[in-house]
Amino acid sequence: MPELPEVETVRRGIDRVIPGTTLREITLRRKDLRWPIPVRAVRNLKTRTVESTSRRSKYLCLHFDGPRQPIAMIHLGMSGRLWIDPSDCGDLSEWRDHEHWRMDFGDLVLRYVDPRRFGMLDVVSGADFAKHKLIKDLGPEPLGSTFDGEYLFDASRGRRVATKTFLMDAKNVVGIGNIYASEACHLAGVRPRRAVRRLTNRECHNLADAARSILSRAIKAGGTTIRDYIGVDENTGYFQRELMVYDRLGEPCRTCGTPIKRTIDTGRSTFYCRSCQR
Repeated sequence: MPELPEVETVRRGIDRVIPGTTLREITLRRKDLRWPIPVRAVRNLKTRTVESTSRRSKYLCLHFDGPRQPIAMIHLGMSGRLWIDPSDCGDLSEWRDHEHWRMDFGDLVLRYVDPRRFGMLDVVSGADFAKHKLIKDLGPEPLGSTFDGEYLFDASRGRRVATKTFLMDAKNVVGIGNIYASEACHLAGVRPRRAVRRLTNRECHNLADAARSILSRAIKAGGTTIRDYIGVDENTGYFQRELMVYDRLGEPCRTCGTPIKRTIDTGRSTFYCRSCQR
């Protein structure tokens, strides 16, 4: 599943070419993905210009001009991909396998492909965005100004859950999925299964700094390509080359040489070094 670095990489790819363009046509091949698509609201975006793009957690947002300043919310789900093709691209006469919608901006076309159909397309007014049912209960952005060691320390007091589980809960902090939670715990020297309430103030600062560092490096690398992820320009990310523990069961820790261990927590693999992490 694309995580925050992958979604931010896609947003940056879109942001290079979409803002300032006007939506000429949108074509829907189906009326639902994970949830029903608000067809009328989506079609009402025609003739409006994209003013900017943004990201909240794993939701990509296209901000349009006009009354109520509508926002198109896009989620990639588990297997969703966005492509940008020039309008004179030869393969536009053919739909890609599992391509569900297109936005035609004149010189370029934004295309959405999703084999599993767990993604989403929604439209919300700018004034109502923060109150959207999928947004209103989200925690802070890990790269934003409100997420730091003090926040992590205060939010984790009295919580009995494992540290990695806490980091992956979007109500605590958004966008830190399985890969990056494992990597952040390793960089901070914290065992993933350790109860988060037992972390000291210093360890919380180290963990917050580690999460920010890992995510920033992953964005710079264009994300991590493990299976399905690919950017809007069809390039894959390469942060997987820098992974210290994730998916490295039995391989030597790149810090101390101890074989990497794995546990299964709530159905997800967790990788760690028993020597570097306490």
